[in-house]
Amino acid sequence: MTQPGDSRQQDWIARWQRVARRIRVPLGFLTALLYLFELWRRAPQPAAVAWSLLLVVPGLWLRGYAAGYVKKNRELTQTGPYAHTRNPLYLGSALIASGFALALLSWPVALVLAVGFLVIYIPVIASEERFLRTTFPEFDVYCRRVPRLIPRLTAAREPHAESGSLAGGQRIPATPGCFSFALYLRHREYNAAIGVALLYFSLICLRPVLSALLHGPR
Repeated sequence: MTQPGDSRQQDWIARWQRVARRIRVPLGFLTALLYLFELWRRAPQPAAVAWSLLLVVPGLWLRGYAAGYVKKNRELTQTGPYAHTRNPLYLGSALIASGFALALLSWPVALVLAVGFLVIYIPVIASEERFLRTTFPEFDVYCRRVPRLIPRLTAAREPHAESGSLAGGQRIPATPGCFSFALYLRHREYNAAIGVALLYFSLICLRPVLSALLHGPR
């Protein structure tokens, strides 16, 4: 039986998802225009671009690492980065976005990216958690051990991994999941690396092109 509280939560998620779908494309265009404007307004500082790598590279690594573990809709992944945070892919995206805001030293870009994350990713996370809760009975136990976004320092152990299984009177520890490069390729996570490379290329080369187009040859 559906509880009133559950129904209200589902209505809230559904309404927020409708809003997110409507503003996702305009927000993306706004971010791109702000990025181009800030890039045209002032040249990126080499030091800021270098410091941004401290956020972008870990974010890119985290997304790739998580993609090699997750088996969407088939099992509840609780190993690898998923033993530290329930949403390593979104955390990786947040790190990458923060890194590029830092590279531009742009508060407007940072603000739009933050609003976009809150408006778009929160309903997506809520919807995914609702699906996982109804699909995998162990999800609530997993939630109590692993935080939603900010990672815990030590990996949470699966309940069955602590006890293992019995065979011939001896207890055999459960085998943890391992990174799969095939999964990484299947999820096409290399597209994130390509996107990051193009963004850094634009930081270096796009401003001179914009300047030449706007001011013409001197």
